[in-house]
Amino acid sequence: MTFSTLDLSTDSDSALEIGGQPASAPLRNTDHVASHMLGYFETCLAPCRTLPGEHSRGEITEFARGCLGLVAEMLDRRAVPDGEQLGAMRESASQWVREGVPLSTILRAYHEGVRIAFGLVTAHAEADDVNEVLIATDLVLELLEAITAAVSEAYVDEQYSVAREHQTAAQTLASALLSGRGTSALARQTGIPIAGSYQVIALAIPEHPDERDPQVDTNVAARRTLRRLQSGLATVFASRALALLSTKGGTLLIPLGADTEATVGGATLDLLTEAAEVPLTATVVTSDTDRIPESADQAHELLNLVQIGSRPPGLYQMADLAVEYQLTRGGPATRRIATILGPLDAHPELFETMRAYLGNDMNRRLTARQLYVHPNTVDYRLRRITQLTSLDLATSAGISQAAIALLARDLDRSVARPVRAARPVTDPWP
Repeated sequence: MTFSTLDLSTDSDSALEIGGQPASAPLRNTDHVASHMLGYFETCLAPCRTLPGEHSRGEITEFARGCLGLVAEMLDRRAVPDGEQLGAMRESASQWVREGVPLSTILRAYHEGVRIAFGLVTAHAEADDVNEVLIATDLVLELLEAITAAVSEAYVDEQYSVAREHQTAAQTLASALLSGRGTSALARQTGIPIAGSYQVIALAIPEHPDERDPQVDTNVAARRTLRRLQSGLATVFASRALALLSTKGGTLLIPLGADTEATVGGATLDLLTEAAEVPLTATVVTSDTDRIPESADQAHELLNLVQIGSRPPGLYQMADLAVEYQLTRGGPATRRIATILGPLDAHPELFETMRAYLGNDMNRRLTARQLYVHPNTVDYRLRRITQLTSLDLATSAGISQAAIALLARDLDRSVARPVRAARPVTDPWP
């Protein structure tokens, strides 16, 4: 059996009639019907029972009357309410967002309200009311579509507003803590409590492959990576992380305490890496709140050392970079170590061989394959390094000295400097 498209324009000036009376008639006693709907909502929709009793009953009763009014007017006019007429519904949905009611629950409430109203309308339908019932059904389906679109849009808009407010507050507090100005007054102003200690994280965000695609806008691709990371931070740390981030990286402050749900470790960094879709590199320093500025400088200095040393992505602490960090303190010994490799300046192939040899855990065959030379060539170059520098790379002492000298040289020649807090990207949405 097939049905042709309903012509809703027929007798459009007259109200629908079902059961010998206007279809909207069963909805006119709003108090009785609203009471019926209230009983259903209080029984079946758990989030409603989390609100204070009188507040809950008042809101749901008002909501029920609104649903009844929309359905009744629609049946009388044979037309679905427009955007302006759905304004109260949008406003109500926005309020429920701030009360923590999920979107699925809000939509279910509206759909159930319309369903109950439609059931009352069609309860007294007779055999010759088939066409009117079909028209009413089509109108109700269109109404549900309009409600779903309006409520979803209002929900997203409100969530966007809430997210912007929280992100602005978090950035304000993070900036204050990083500058040593964190106070209880600021905590009250932002609505975010100040912890006694924090994990201070320096974070580097590498390029996403999309940024190297000539058909993709580089800035757009970078911002997408940042937004994915921000979303991951909100999920992993339940919106507790204070972040000042740009598309290249920045600083995170993770509060510590008895109620701490998550901290930055190898597992959490893996989750953030998965969310951002790029391999992240981070350094962490645990700090009392009043020492956050110094700790942030230290964390970014450690991150700088990771990058200079070409270490792989991952999470690093001071213990992982103790030698490198000590070398950055300067002094006669450090400067002397940095000059050991001076005789190799005129032989770049020897520098390349030494780096590859040390990086491959002294595996000469792997080094040869990496450099596209014969293993005998690697042996020859290693002997030349010994002749020019007195560093014997066949001994553990020589290997240690060469690694430290190479690091000291890189640090001495590096002009890179850490940036503690880059200009944040404040838009939290794609």
